[in-house]
Amino acid sequence: MSRFDFFQVERDEERRIATLFLNRPEARNAMNWPFWRDLPLVVDELEADDAIRAVVVAAHGKSFSTGLDIVSFFDDFGHLVQAENGDRRVELRDLIVQMQSGLNRIATGRKVYVAAIHRHCIGGALDLIAACDIRLASKDASFSLREAKVAIVADMGSLNRLPGIIGMGNTKLMALTGDDFSAEEARQMQLVSRVYDDQPAVLEAARELAASIAANPRLAVQGTKEVLRYVQDHSEQDGLQHVLLFNTAFIDSLDLREMGAAFKERRRPRFQ
Repeated sequence: MSRFDFFQVERDEERRIATLFLNRPEARNAMNWPFWRDLPLVVDELEADDAIRAVVVAAHGKSFSTGLDIVSFFDDFGHLVQAENGDRRVELRDLIVQMQSGLNRIATGRKVYVAAIHRHCIGGALDLIAACDIRLASKDASFSLREAKVAIVADMGSLNRLPGIIGMGNTKLMALTGDDFSAEEARQMQLVSRVYDDQPAVLEAARELAASIAANPRLAVQGTKEVLRYVQDHSEQDGLQHVLLFNTAFIDSLDLREMGAAFKERRRPRFQ
């Protein structure tokens, strides 16, 4: 695994999981350029690792993340934000596309991503967890789609992904106010699935959940994620046709054959 400035990866090959830590604790994991530059690279490495089937996204330090490091962003790219002509604004568009790419890789990846959130989850951090498949939180977690309060329209995925997670009404509530929402409020709106006492507890719960998912037949988990992602943007009939075609092509996996043999022999299956 390569070394990345913003990230630390811990691999547990026995349980077939990895933990991707945000690792800028001295700045409460505020997302400076190394985060956006390296996220697609570290996700690509995790996606290519056949020994890993599920990834926990967590953070070192006092907070999960306070979101975009606004000061460093404007130091680095203020000249593009305030560009006076279309040629430079093309550069700004390309920058935004690059910043979106790591989050898109998580959302469309074959691995399952489980977010373990504690304390602050603000702005870009909310974009990050919205790209994950499952979200768990500690009791002290708070969530904010903060961009409206800092004169920005959120463009890293929250406005696109949250309606499918928490509904349009709750998305508008978060996006238009920019207010903070507690872990319990987040659970009630289904932004997070479960709430735990503290950071160590939510991290361990996320790892256990990831390991449980990783123990399931690989192709079935990957196909389920793909189909669920597809049906978010398509009609019910289109979704049924998509899963029909998927199973027609891939249902006869080695794990399914092993399951059939295990039933016949009255033993536990030994999946790949």
